[in-house]
Amino acid sequence: MSTSKAPNNKNKKNKKSFSSLLFGNLFGSRKELSILEEEQVQSPWRTVIRIFRSNKVSMTGLIVFLLIFATVMIGPLIKPIDLSFSESSQKDIAPGFDMMKVPKELQGKIHDIAVGPTFSIGASTDGQLYIWGKTRITSAIDIKNLPRDEKTNQLIDMGKIVKVAAGTDHVLVLNEDGQVFAWGNNRQGQTRIPYEVEFVDIKDIYAGYQLSIIVTEDGRTIHFGSTMINDYDEFHQYQGQIDKITMTQDAVIGLTYDGEVVYLGSKVNAYSNIPENMGRVIDIASTASTVAAVNDEGKVFVWGNVTASKGEGNVPETDSKIVSIQGGRFHYTALTEDGKVLAWGANYYNQINVPEKLNNTTVKQLFTGSYQNYAVTEDNELYTWGLKGYLMGTDDLGRDIFTRLLNGGRMTMTIGAVAVIISTIIGIIIGSLSGFFGGKLDLVLQRISEVVSSLPFLPFAMILSSIIGNSLDSNQRIVLIMVILGLLSWPGLQRLVRAQVLSVREQEYVIAARSLGIKRSAIIFKHILPNIVSIILVSATLSFATSMLIESSLSYLGFGVQAPHPTWGNMLYGANNSIVIQNYWWRWVFPSIALGVCVICINVIGDGLRDAVDPKSHER
Repeated sequence: MSTSKAPNNKNKKNKKSFSSLLFGNLFGSRKELSILEEEQVQSPWRTVIRIFRSNKVSMTGLIVFLLIFATVMIGPLIKPIDLSFSESSQKDIAPGFDMMKVPKELQGKIHDIAVGPTFSIGASTDGQLYIWGKTRITSAIDIKNLPRDEKTNQLIDMGKIVKVAAGTDHVLVLNEDGQVFAWGNNRQGQTRIPYEVEFVDIKDIYAGYQLSIIVTEDGRTIHFGSTMINDYDEFHQYQGQIDKITMTQDAVIGLTYDGEVVYLGSKVNAYSNIPENMGRVIDIASTASTVAAVNDEGKVFVWGNVTASKGEGNVPETDSKIVSIQGGRFHYTALTEDGKVLAWGANYYNQINVPEKLNNTTVKQLFTGSYQNYAVTEDNELYTWGLKGYLMGTDDLGRDIFTRLLNGGRMTMTIGAVAVIISTIIGIIIGSLSGFFGGKLDLVLQRISEVVSSLPFLPFAMILSSIIGNSLDSNQRIVLIMVILGLLSWPGLQRLVRAQVLSVREQEYVIAARSLGIKRSAIIFKHILPNIVSIILVSATLSFATSMLIESSLSYLGFGVQAPHPTWGNMLYGANNSIVIQNYWWRWVFPSIALGVCVICINVIGDGLRDAVDPKSHER
């Protein structure tokens, strides 16, 4: 009995030793070794890695850098950048996702909603007024600041609100007594209500770009605001016949009582070229640059500045009859007779991606504007889709800073990495040849290195960039920046390599290689360099951070990568004025944090590698 169990125990012990060895090699865990065993097993590189891993600061820097690196390399694949994109209605928007955050008090009793570029205004069934989103238009104007009495400075009692309208930077509301109130930006008089409004019965109110229009019950239109930007003729021939209107960013179109679409301006343009044979039109809407009409048969007509890129003319097919239509900034939504929602046009912010849940329910109210959509079902459930906001805000051209930060990070790191590769190759070659051969070659190469080192780096790079770069396109300029950084930053590395080669070339293994007749180039690159590669790695790591800073400095000063290509440096260059620093903090804070954290992490990694490579550093 006892003799049969002994081999099994031995096998188990062998299996345990094998599994321990296997998993120890894979995951780095192993049993304690004696001093002699440690010396026999552990290679110099393993010692470097062990020392580096024990440095908590360096390991933290490595983890953070790898996260940033993975984010800026993978992120642009998920959120690619359109270099030609800009959106004036979305400029300088603060971070946050509250553009469609409808107040809870309004949900379930929505009567009317109007959508502005970054904010929305709504009226409940009991006449209460609600405002949400990015309501600050300028540093001094906030849509949430309701109108006050000029004499007493008290909030005006607007009564029960029945209609709301949102323009680019102002709003209008109409109460049940027929009174109109307006506030917001008034630089063109778009909130200065004419006295004659008090003596008419108001049917509807409209707000556009620096223009407000009131449609009366007897079919007249009353305007206030700018008619220079918007082609509107207050003496148009259709006064007394208008049932409703719609406004593009520069024109006004009307719908008469008998279902005819008419142009209310005086110029001949794409909007005045109204399609013929539309029949009786029951509803009209507009985007920033097109107009759409729905006739009594449910057919949609689109005209104006229709472009294939935005797709506003690509009306989807439907088996149901369209009964109403609304327009956003560059898209349309339509409601069918069976309560289904259709959407088409540009899809910059998923504004035409109608929620699938709406396919299984009936929509009774639909509100569209800018890049937002609100749908209320028969069960009083509210569905929203479109632009909710921006993680890091937008810049002065309405571009998403988060998207530019991702793509700019990839550009900055790529330029830094390529520059380091160029400088490292040059430094290794010149330093190795100079240190190994010495003599006249060493003298000539060191004088060349001193000449390059004596050049004032940033001014010289700026001069080269301005002289040569002006004749190049944006992509060629990026390559030029990489080459300039690489060609001007190698002297420090070559001196380090030269010093190491000078100390190594007299050692026994180099003398033995010479005695065996091995070629000098093979001795340098196969025998000497592998023994000093750790020093080169440390230097290259620190140079990577320096190259990123120099590229960012050049771009910040306007001599590096030019817009619209983003880098962290030129993103800071775009925020280089006191107004931006005071009012739009997100435009410089996020690029600064990204660049600062990345450079600090790289320097911490380099310091950790230097301590791990140099055993004497632990004795200090």
